[in-house]
Amino acid sequence: MVVGELAQERDVVIIGGGPGGYSAAIRAAQLGLSVTLIEEGELGGVCLNKGCIPSKVFAHAAQKMADIPHLKDIGIDLENTGFQLGKLQNYKAKIITQLRQGVEALCKANRIEILRGHASFLAEDRIGVEAGDAFEVYRFRHAIIAVGASHVSPPTVSVDHERILNVDSIYSLETLPGHLLVYGNDYIALEAAMSFHAFGSQVSVISDDGTFGLDDTIAKELQRIWKKRKIKLYTRCQIERAESSLDCVAVTIRTAEGETATLEGSHLFVSCEKKANTNGLGIERLGMKTDENGFIQVNRQAQTSLSHIYAIGDVTGAPFLAVKAIKQGKAAAEAIAGQLVEVDLTFLPTVVHSIPPIASAGLTETEARRQYGAVRIGEFPLAGNGYASILGQKDGVIKVISDAATDVLLGVHIIGAGAVELISSGVLGLEMAAREEDFRFPFYPHPSGNEALLEAIEALRAQAIHLAPAKQGKKEDHTKGVTI
Repeated sequence: MVVGELAQERDVVIIGGGPGGYSAAIRAAQLGLSVTLIEEGELGGVCLNKGCIPSKVFAHAAQKMADIPHLKDIGIDLENTGFQLGKLQNYKAKIITQLRQGVEALCKANRIEILRGHASFLAEDRIGVEAGDAFEVYRFRHAIIAVGASHVSPPTVSVDHERILNVDSIYSLETLPGHLLVYGNDYIALEAAMSFHAFGSQVSVISDDGTFGLDDTIAKELQRIWKKRKIKLYTRCQIERAESSLDCVAVTIRTAEGETATLEGSHLFVSCEKKANTNGLGIERLGMKTDENGFIQVNRQAQTSLSHIYAIGDVTGAPFLAVKAIKQGKAAAEAIAGQLVEVDLTFLPTVVHSIPPIASAGLTETEARRQYGAVRIGEFPLAGNGYASILGQKDGVIKVISDAATDVLLGVHIIGAGAVELISSGVLGLEMAAREEDFRFPFYPHPSGNEALLEAIEALRAQAIHLAPAKQGKKEDHTKGVTI
């Protein structure tokens, strides 16, 4: 190893080139700071190369597969339709390459220095970068840690990336699972389950509680959809043992009541817990504060316990969402540049690119009742929305929650076509402390899925036009509604 004799001076050093890291780099460059970005692997990080983007490529293809029956209904007859996993893998690789090249081009355009290698802190103002046989030392004024987190398998499951998979391997499969067992309680498990079901795999889902962290109404609707599509759901269960052979996986599950059963499938996908990628980073030399699970503690400016060093994204703990990393990255860059900023995760949206998609922001009904006591609930089934009927995508419901004392909106929860795009309206309203009237007053284009949000708001006071009076304000069958 060749060690640099002198420390090279840098203004802002960012460790990690994922969505948070490169967003921080670009924002800092926009603010006139000189930026050095250190990445050990590929730019874009796990999100672009293994996680967010590959899973959404699969979700996009799955939605197209799910649309085929409707295409026949409207006169588009597709003969000899089928699914070729190899072609989807080629498409995924092309998209990843294009997006990565786009990130590289943006960094170059913003005059961001990119260093390849493993970075570790040597002191509070020095960092070493190891690349092969070379080792260089850099002195920095500010640093941003964006190294992410890695998957940790449950103690009862050993991921082999052949029959037993996690998010790093499931979207690289070369053959379609005959029967995919899915174990998890988050959006990652939901996306994998519904994508592979659309491709033709038999799917069974094993979950600790079956709600996947969703509002109860949304979880109930999801379970109804799964029952209709013959996706088997095992709730309040944990995996006691998983064993793989040449052609199958045998999984022993234990229920909350202590009963056991054995399930067999061709593959098992596990949505794992995460641990911070801080091994070898050297933060222990700095006395940087971490929580009991090893995640770096930060304030609302993304500052660590050392005021000139920031941390963003998964390395700071849950929620493990790229949108959080991006927001923190921009805020860290702006704080370094002397701007007054903060990151408030109160209305951070959660989205699931499933079939149908799911999106939520704000409080669930249970949380709202616990915090506010008296609340109003408005629900509108997409079966009552005219545009959903046109699309042939009538599964789903929109639910809104407001404070009965002030009319202020507390939560928006959606399962159904257009949920991911529509949740932005909910987030904006929640951030602005909108009241019910603020959502009722504007015009909503007709016909569109947006009208379903309006009618959910109107249902708060039994004013929804396309919902029978007996259905308003009550938790009834979401498959029924009056359409126009």
